[in-house]
Amino acid sequence: MTESATLKMAQKSREMRAAGKDIVDLSLGEPDQDPPAFAIEAAQQAIGENKWNKYPPVMGYMDLRAAISEKFKRDNGLHYAPEEVMVSTGAKQSIMNVIIALAGPGDEVVIPAPFWVSYAEQVRFTGATPVFVPSTLEEDYKPPIHRIAKAITPRTRVLLYSSPTNPSGSVLTQAELEELAAVVLKWPGLMVISDEIYEHIVFDGTHRSIGAIPGMLERTITVNGLSKAFALTGWRIGYIGAPKAVVQAANKVQGQFTSGANGIAQRVAKACVEADPALLHGLREVYLRRRDLVLEGLAHVPGWRCNKPQGAFYVLPDVSASLTGKLRTSADLALHLVEHAGVSLVDGDSFGAPNTVRLSYATSDALIAEATKRLAEAVAGLPKN
Repeated sequence: MTESATLKMAQKSREMRAAGKDIVDLSLGEPDQDPPAFAIEAAQQAIGENKWNKYPPVMGYMDLRAAISEKFKRDNGLHYAPEEVMVSTGAKQSIMNVIIALAGPGDEVVIPAPFWVSYAEQVRFTGATPVFVPSTLEEDYKPPIHRIAKAITPRTRVLLYSSPTNPSGSVLTQAELEELAAVVLKWPGLMVISDEIYEHIVFDGTHRSIGAIPGMLERTITVNGLSKAFALTGWRIGYIGAPKAVVQAANKVQGQFTSGANGIAQRVAKACVEADPALLHGLREVYLRRRDLVLEGLAHVPGWRCNKPQGAFYVLPDVSASLTGKLRTSADLALHLVEHAGVSLVDGDSFGAPNTVRLSYATSDALIAEATKRLAEAVAGLPKN
């Protein structure tokens, strides 16, 4: 199993800072805002009540699962009963539980590329084979649905994707989701894992869930959590809505690995999923401004080409023009830039997108401006051959 590229680069950035280096870290997808006040108040109240200190149920407290069930109906048009909801220690564990439950040796999991770095290794952990469906910047980093359809075989157990997408910020439209659903419904038993952790950060239109398309609820595992929209990365709460049999299988997996998620964090989660989504509207405006700022800055980096992300808080420029001399891969380039420009990025190879790098703009306007300025200067100084 390979190490997570994002966590590896974030660790290198921390080590360089500890050594006195001036580093602008655009590697981690971690919001720089504080959590909402109501989330902190919920944690303080739960601690004061002194009743959430024992082992929680493996699947999560029932009142939280009921609240998540209502959230799915309210926000996504998804009708998962509380018995079809499960809480885990972050969306990452939620996905891992489900992949272990659904796939194993001899099976295949189709993953549109670019993809979040952990998907491939999570699939390989089970003994299943990840099957990647590539795309290009010109395709807005979204593989055409017919190309995804060609990758599905009788051995395919799962189709795994995120929208909005990490690392590209691409968003599947309702028409694309309907076309994808029609493909899935041709294959009995094929399940979809829809990672919707960035649902509240969509710049044009609204977020759509594939599970809301007729016939897809019983074929879809919908994944979400608190980390991105609520800036609660450290509280480690994720959850799924899924057919009951999948939840029961995931419950077995989690029961043997970690048991239930943190009790106090679950009370925070209840406050978050019950909150009016309108409270998060300002979040979209912040990231839209930052997206435009980072695109403006990257336009001055010689040879780099970008699409316009429609969600999340990442941009994935094509850096082929900078891969010269000793810099053969995007990993080489990312290492060069952190050491010589003081800007920490993640190589695109780890996301199934060779010749790209991923930047997170979940940081301040000032740091984005400084980082893109440094990148422009450093890339202009690279050797031409």
